[in-house]
Amino acid sequence: MRLTPEQFELIAPLLPRQRGNVPLENLAVVNAILFVAANGCKWRALPSHYGCWHTVYTRMSRWAKAGVLDAVF
Repeated sequence: MRLTPEQFELIAPLLPRQRGNVPLENLAVVNAILFVAANGCKWRALPSHYGCWHTVYTRMSRWAKAGVLDAVF
């Protein structure tokens, strides 16, 4: 399960603006979250093309605590 850039544009306003020098785009993070949810894998088993698993997990955790994921899903 992957979101296309067109599908992502529908939820992009709900996500916090990226700050600092972060090379990982929010679209990649959302797709990585969907991959883990769909496959039930551990975060460390996340394929590298999604980015560093720890970076993805940290951003997902922040979004979850802030209620961003509730708004998106």
